[in-house]
Amino acid sequence: MRVGETEGTGREVTAESLLAAAEQAFLRGEFDVVQPLLQRLRSEFGAPDTDPADVRYGILLAAMAARAGNWPAAVRFCPDVPDGAEPGIIHFLAVHALRELAREDRNTSAGVAAVVIVLWAHLLHEEYAGDFRELLTEQRGEPLPDTLWEQAVGRLRRRIADLLGALDARAGRHALSAWHTAWEAECADGVVVFSDIPTDAGTHALISLVDAARHLVDHGRGADLLAAEAARHPGFELPPEDTDMPRAYSGLLARALAERGSDRVRGSRWNDALTDFGAAVRFGHTLTGTERESVVRAWRNVGRSWNGHGNDLRVRIAGLEAARSLLPQDTALAAELTAELVRRGRDVAGTDPRESRDCFTRALAVTPGEPQARAGLDDHLRSDLRQWLHRTDGGAELEVSAGDVRSLLTRDPGYEPARLWLGRHHERRGVAAAVDGRLEEARDAAREMLRYADPRPSHSAEDVDNTFVFLLVSAAGRVDRRSRAGLELRVELLRTASEIPTPMQSRSREDLHEAILHLAEHLEAAGAVSDIIELLLRDLMRTGVSTRFDKIVESAYALRASVRRKTGDLGGAQRDLACAEAIGEGLPLQTPLFGAGTGKPHRDDPRQDTLF
Repeated sequence: MRVGETEGTGREVTAESLLAAAEQAFLRGEFDVVQPLLQRLRSEFGAPDTDPADVRYGILLAAMAARAGNWPAAVRFCPDVPDGAEPGIIHFLAVHALRELAREDRNTSAGVAAVVIVLWAHLLHEEYAGDFRELLTEQRGEPLPDTLWEQAVGRLRRRIADLLGALDARAGRHALSAWHTAWEAECADGVVVFSDIPTDAGTHALISLVDAARHLVDHGRGADLLAAEAARHPGFELPPEDTDMPRAYSGLLARALAERGSDRVRGSRWNDALTDFGAAVRFGHTLTGTERESVVRAWRNVGRSWNGHGNDLRVRIAGLEAARSLLPQDTALAAELTAELVRRGRDVAGTDPRESRDCFTRALAVTPGEPQARAGLDDHLRSDLRQWLHRTDGGAELEVSAGDVRSLLTRDPGYEPARLWLGRHHERRGVAAAVDGRLEEARDAAREMLRYADPRPSHSAEDVDNTFVFLLVSAAGRVDRRSRAGLELRVELLRTASEIPTPMQSRSREDLHEAILHLAEHLEAAGAVSDIIELLLRDLMRTGVSTRFDKIVESAYALRASVRRKTGDLGGAQRDLACAEAIGEGLPLQTPLFGAGTGKPHRDDPRQDTLF
């Protein structure tokens, strides 16, 4: 941009000329001239907003602020990338930032660390080091030998790394958030993005999580990455879908885990190695050929000591399980795991039957049909059935599968406890089905019960019905008669039995009537008047069969009539009294709902109340 000529100079002034003049004044140390030039630049042309002028302008402002000790402003003015700025001004700002970083009398601003990293990485980078070296040559007045240059750069890099490391140590930063990591990554890969670093920012404001992790893994510091991630998220070894971490980052964690697994194999830490390989695979890592060989070496040795003493079978099984998840097609591994599971199952059969069963079951899952595992489970089942057979309560709580017991019978047809248990099992199933009204299913259960009690090829329908009635009556005899629920269950069981035409039908009806009377007496004692009437209306036992039952029902109608009269239901009270009177006179309640009865004046059927 051009302006008119300045007074008395005869020279034309531009934004570029003012910026260049300010830079030269700064390099000559004429700091009292720099500020007026910058003020004139802003007032006449505005702050530069195009590259590289805006970078040069920002570096100059930052350097002036640093000279005045205003480091928050210096951090704010420092550009993202100092390309194009005067090397001398960059060097001035970088030196002052390094001195500020080295001060131990107060906490160093995080932004100062960022300035140190950005500027010194730029000055020492191969692409820009020539300008910096030329600047040093001018200041020395003689060329800088290569050996001396390399030694100086090495010492400077170490000095910066030491200062940043001390800053990290004071703040307790791990490798992912360490300024030291950001410095190394910027020197190696140029990944730093420096923009508006707040004074309390951590290193993530300077270098991304993924870039930091990639630097650590690429430079053999995977262990530091894992330690840092464990500090950030304890128990982090989860599948990626259970976390919110970026895919690229989880891939780097996987690499670090796999590399640590390989290191642990070399250190004979077999179980830890398998854990690392497993976590790496969960994070999406695909094992290389060398890593698969490491897994094989680990599973062959896990849980074993070099001299054979102090072996831990549980650790070995856990390690073999971990290895199998990594090498599911390895037949030798499957065979070894199966053998160790069977061995463990036998070892604890007498002390921990549950673990023993679990081991045998798992062995069969790994190697279906494995005979020793199958025999081990059969032994446990036989033991359970023997204990059940000798229990006084009949062993109703035995937790075994009917399928397992049937399977045992196919291998050992003569094992009587298995037959007895299956018979009892189908008896319980038939009773439950009968109570729910599923009569066909109940008959099927009776047929199965009969088959295990009498192993003939087939049984007639009459045999099945007789067996069905027998199990219903037997179940009715075992219910708790002290509770309403037990009495009601007894009535349902005997009702079903009495409806099946068998030689026991008449006896079943007698038992049913007795059960109904016991239930009515229980309801009477509890004052459940309406429930007594409902029991009558089910027509399970008519009036006239039991005088005691008739008296209970008569009293129930009379009591309900009294209650209805008090509540103003005179019609209902009249009908209940009529029913009580009829029952007291020994008359059956058979009057039709509509129309007159015979022999007595018409009374409404008391059951009408329950229908309308």
